[in-house]
Amino acid sequence: QLQLVESGGGPVQPGGSLRLSCARSGFTPNYYAIGWFRQVPGKEREGVACISDPGGVITYADSVKDRFIISRASAENAVYLQMNGLKPEDTGVYYCAADLTLPLFDPCVLGMHEYDSWGQGTQVTVSS
Repeated sequence: QLQLVESGGGPVQPGGSLRLSCARSGFTPNYYAIGWFRQVPGKEREGVACISDPGGVITYADSVKDRFIISRASAENAVYLQMNGLKPEDTGVYYCAADLTLPLFDPCVLGMHEYDSWGQGTQVTVSS
């Protein structure tokens, strides 16, 4: 069974940066994706970025393109989300999740219902 654990959240001022980590343990198929999502109370979970493994094909939400960078360190079983130029609207609980049924060579997608395993989340608060 796949387990995902997020870390690296916290308070930050507008314009600041944070780096989130997603540590993975357990079985993964030959081709899958890890995605980052965020959620605020009263709203549906929003896909932020995802990356396939192997291949490293990346998809970003328009709201974070040019500010956030997703990367993977397969040897460390980790996926990172570098968040720069943070805005108050980036506030939320950030989750990493795994899409374990991604068709071979398909790019990853940001629909939450495609993802099978979820971490517990880490809070990011952007405020002055």
